[in-house]
Amino acid sequence: MKSSLRKASDDEKATSIERFGIEHIPEEARHGSPGRIFTLWFAANLTIADYVIGVLCTVAFGLTVVQSIPILLLGNVLGALVLGLSAAMGPKLGFPQMFSSRSVFGRRGNYPLGALNWLSTVGWFAVNTVLGAEAVVVIAKNANFYVVSVILVAIQLLIAIYGHDLIHLFEKWMSVILGILWTGVFVLTMFHLGQALSYVPAGGSAITPTIGALGIALASSFSYIMSWSPYASDYSRYLPTGSSRARVVFFALSGGAIASFAVEVIGALVGSITNSLNYFSSLYTFSGLFGIFAIGAVVLGAIAANSLNIYTNSLSALVLDVRAKRWLTVLVGGIIGLGIALIGGINFEAFFENFLLTLDYWITPWLAIILVDFFVLRRTSAQSVLQAKSYDLPALAIYALSILASAPFMVPLFTIPYPLSQFVGALNVWFGGADFSYFISFIIAAIAYLAYRKFTGPKSLNPL
Repeated sequence: MKSSLRKASDDEKATSIERFGIEHIPEEARHGSPGRIFTLWFAANLTIADYVIGVLCTVAFGLTVVQSIPILLLGNVLGALVLGLSAAMGPKLGFPQMFSSRSVFGRRGNYPLGALNWLSTVGWFAVNTVLGAEAVVVIAKNANFYVVSVILVAIQLLIAIYGHDLIHLFEKWMSVILGILWTGVFVLTMFHLGQALSYVPAGGSAITPTIGALGIALASSFSYIMSWSPYASDYSRYLPTGSSRARVVFFALSGGAIASFAVEVIGALVGSITNSLNYFSSLYTFSGLFGIFAIGAVVLGAIAANSLNIYTNSLSALVLDVRAKRWLTVLVGGIIGLGIALIGGINFEAFFENFLLTLDYWITPWLAIILVDFFVLRRTSAQSVLQAKSYDLPALAIYALSILASAPFMVPLFTIPYPLSQFVGALNVWFGGADFSYFISFIIAAIAYLAYRKFTGPKSLNPL
């Protein structure tokens, strides 16, 4: 009798389709502990994207392995810190991340930001689908790229339709499996450690790295893990309201930073050993008999990341007040992402990925504003989100001006049309050609928004 009345465990909840969309999660539906945040962000960052950043450090950016390690560590800690702070908003507010920013920008004022996140998430879903399918073709020569893409998307859509709890369960298992697989690749690099540590890239120096090379590596490692922040509360909003905010920050920060940093270091080591930018084939060849498992890590990592991409994409659609069930927005986003992947194919991936990386400029000023509003001003609450006015034009203006002010420091990876190209990136030479615009827009937005709220009107208290 006792066992039949027991409360279902978090893992058992994963077998039921999630019933909530962007609604506030009531206390009776709250469950889980902050520790599950660690495995989610750990698995989501054991991916090919991090591996590529590491390879680029030693093959393209002009850094040695020893020079890469501290700068990658700094970038990941800074990026994961804002991820952790964003995740800490979830238990208190009980809303998805993008929905919560209605409190700052207004219900309709938040639409452009929700639309940007929808575009970004469906785009990364398409890119990861291409990368996953391309990886399968490397180890299964007769596999059809298009058929593999459809199968991968079907798996990812099924996970996302079941929703929050299945995603957490899936990522928990992926954190173990992917952790083992990437550890295997790391062990193989130890047999070539002398070669890796003695490697000096063309145009680089074993003694003094250039400011530009350090800045590019810092911006790359920071921006990648930081770009998960618009997803963060989506996976912490079910935690009990009284969950320790410090523990949520710690587990999101440590899970994301450890995984991302580790795979980037592996990428730097393999890059220094192979001196090749053919990411899949060089990893497969380098790994020898373990090659099939190394490429398997790439495929599983793509699924782990994409399960989050398409789930958050569905919530971003609902933030736009689309009148549809969550499962339907998952399905529509997945079909669109699959269409982009199939039409673009392998040759389109690099071009489209550069476009998406350029699109990420929208994130840091938005992050600065919502974090200041929640943690410093303590304005944002569940009530303020639900009662948000249509627009907050000053907040939107501060956001837009922060991006504009940082534009001269950008290094866009996507061609900017004339005459904007005369303005965008005009001052990045100050930092040796590195992209520091993320930090500049964050600082400007934080200071300007804090000043705006301090000097206008009363603030509504949100006790920490």
